[in-house]
Amino acid sequence: MQEPSVTTSRTTSRVVQFVESFGGPEVLSLREVPAPQAGSGQIRVRVTAAGLNPMDWFMTSDAETATRFGLSLPSGFGTDYAGVVDQVGDGVTGFAAGDRVFGGALSRAVADHVVIDVAGTIAAGGDAHPIPDGVDDRTAAVLAIAGCTAAAALAVVNPGPGDTLLVGGAAGGVGVFVVQLAQLAGARVIGTGSATSAEALRALGAEPVTYGDGLVDRIRALAPGGVTAAIDLYGTDTVQAARELGVPDKRITAIAAQVDGITSANGAKAAPGAIEEIARLVAAGRLRVPIAATFPVEQIRAAVELQAGRHVHGKVVIDL
Repeated sequence: MQEPSVTTSRTTSRVVQFVESFGGPEVLSLREVPAPQAGSGQIRVRVTAAGLNPMDWFMTSDAETATRFGLSLPSGFGTDYAGVVDQVGDGVTGFAAGDRVFGGALSRAVADHVVIDVAGTIAAGGDAHPIPDGVDDRTAAVLAIAGCTAAAALAVVNPGPGDTLLVGGAAGGVGVFVVQLAQLAGARVIGTGSATSAEALRALGAEPVTYGDGLVDRIRALAPGGVTAAIDLYGTDTVQAARELGVPDKRITAIAAQVDGITSANGAKAAPGAIEEIARLVAAGRLRVPIAATFPVEQIRAAVELQAGRHVHGKVVIDL
């Protein structure tokens, strides 16, 4: 599959878009458009790196799904970004040209420039946060969605000393945050994954267990004292296993499915200040964010194919 290519100038901006239809990476285009301008209450960010998440390709996979998320053609792609403020609109305080920032802008982050409403949210107008000293742009570009989702999930089950937390899909993009944050809270973490993810999970500090038939028995063997909380980051298998292990519903959550009796979690539910705290932990060296692969924006299709395969141990980043 041939990758798109384009040149750019100072008055234009490269942007990855779905133009004629939603769908897979094969219909993504790299286009040159007039550079957006910051209006009142807005900043413009010259994006240097954009992180990919499963939600990026899920919500743009077809027209019906895209409509549910409020997207219409032509539509941008990607949500996590990091970069440098290069325009400040009227009435904006707290940001200045030259500030390094990171955050989310729903389905429009993979572009040379992104305009952010200072009072906005990831889903409406975008958001921006200062990048702490010591955090590079690629790392900052993968914090917003996965970090907020992890924080929201952990807030539901509230693990701490004495807890044994079961994390389903622990080697994925959100899992790397959940595992480490739960350990910082004092919990023991058991993470499900494929056999090939065991080493990556151990590197994060989790005790790996392979998913699939016999999962409950393997967990019982690993934790004869029982499991006290569970987070399902992939589907519902971990929810069902946790119930079989006697975990009460109030200490189980899922991010990718709705289950009767289970409180679901998503990044929009993260507590105020959660993402800034995660960035501070990264800057302090207490939270490690593995970057699995980086691609130039001209190779966006290959990057999405890799990330959508759901077997990447860490995050995928687009350089701009």
